[in-house]
Parts: sequence; structure tokens; C-alpha cells
Amino acid sequence: MQFLGEVSLLTFSVLLLAAFCAGLIDAIAGGGGLIQLPALLIGLPNSETAQVLGTNKLAAVFGTSSAAIMYRRRTKPDLRFTLAMAVPAFIGSVCGALLAAYIPTDALRPLVFVLLVAVGIFTWRRPTLGHVELLRHSPRRRQKIAVFAGGGIGFYDGVFGPGTGTFLMLVLVAALGFAFLNASAIAKIVNVSTNIGAICVFGIHGVILWKLGLALGVANIVGGLIGARVAIRGGSAFVRRVFLIVTAILICKVGLDTLTHFLEQ
Repeated sequence: MQFLGEVSLLTFSVLLLAAFCAGLIDAIAGGGGLIQLPALLIGLPNSETAQVLGTNKLAAVFGTSSAAIMYRRRTKPDLRFTLAMAVPAFIGSVCGALLAAYIPTDALRPLVFVLLVAVGIFTWRRPTLGHVELLRHSPRRRQKIAVFAGGGIGFYDGVFGPGTGTFLMLVLVAALGFAFLNASAIAKIVNVSTNIGAICVFGIHGVILWKLGLALGVANIVGGLIGARVAIRGGSAFVRRVFLIVTAILICKVGLDTLTHFLEQ
């Protein structure tokens, strides 16, 4: 039996569960794409890659937005600084999505793998990193770093995507001195802008499965709200632990994809 015209009821149920779990994990420390995107790739084997990517972005933006709203209410991140990072991230994501078809993403995997390993080791070796907010640089310099980092990571998200939340968190915590909890709040808002940027491009090209994406978005919202609440209660130390776990899983995933692609050559 087909459901929503694209998938069976069983597949749809599995995708709903994956979307919920993705929203939950993503709201705490990023990395929800590790769950939701592979589930969509498996559940929609006959769909084009662009359709899967566009539908994934549509579903993800709801959970990320709901988590961002909850964080905004509880942690009050600096709105001016956040916009300084989010606006160029949006522009970068649009540019990345437009160029995605022309850039060989397989060539990016080894670089992403190395960067993720470096991120994991750097965070693990500094147990107090991000526990307390100790902002670095002058406000003006922080905004400049935010602009360049937002644009670059946004472009990466539009082209490829895996690890976007991880890289945002690293810049905010390690380079700028934010605590993990506040960094997660800012990263969510920035990630909303990158998702919207990609959705604009995929939507214009008509490659989004809107009904499925909106349905999965509801499950993503529920997961995002619960994840944000858990993160706020657990504090920066809890977010750091989840961040390390997600980074380790992401390293394994990207590493396996890189090895598989190399062996197929």
C-alpha cells in the first residue's frame, strides 16, 4: 500500500521515527543528518539524489527552527552576533546548493574526515572546553570571524552537508570561547538559515517531495523540542558529551563512505 503517493505505510513509519530521532540528536549537539539522510536514501531508493537532499532539508528545518526558538527563550544568545553569522551562512548555502551538481563531493570526503578527526581530538583533549563562557577577541573581531565562518560553513552545507553543526560548534566554542550550551543555541539559528537557503534552491528546481517532507518535519519538531529541553537541563557538560559521541559516529560514517568509494574506483 502506497502512502502519500511516494512510500509504503511501513517505510513512512520508519522515516517518521528516524525524523524524530534526528530532531532529538540535532537539537542537543548537531548531527541529526546522520540519522535522517541515510534513512531517506534507503527509504526512497528510486528517487533522485537531489529529491532526497531537498526533502531532507525541508524536514530538518522544522526541527532546527523549533529547537532554535526554545534555545532563544532560555539562553538568550546575542542576536546581533547570531545574525552576523546566519546571513552569510544563508548566502553561502544558496551558492553551495547552486554549485552542488558541479562539485565532486566524493573528493571532499577525505578532507572532511581529517577535519572531523581533528575536531574530535581537540575537544576530547580539553575536558573543560566550553564548560564556561570565556569569550575571546573584541566584539568587532568576533563578528568578522562569524561572517567568514558562517559563509564558508554555509557553502559547505549547500554542497555536501555532513558535519555542518559540528563545524559550527567548533568555531563558536574553540575559536570564539562560547560555552557549549550557548554555542548550540547560536548554531541552531545559523543552521536554520543554511537549511532555508538550500530549500530555496531545491524548491525552485522542483525536486522536493513536499508532502513527505512536511510530514517528517512534524516528527522532527517533536524531537527538536525534546532535545532542546534535555540540553538546557543538562547544561554545557552534557552537550559536550553528546557532541563528542556524535562527532565519533560522524567520523566513522564519513570514513566508511570514503573507504567504500576508494575501493570502488
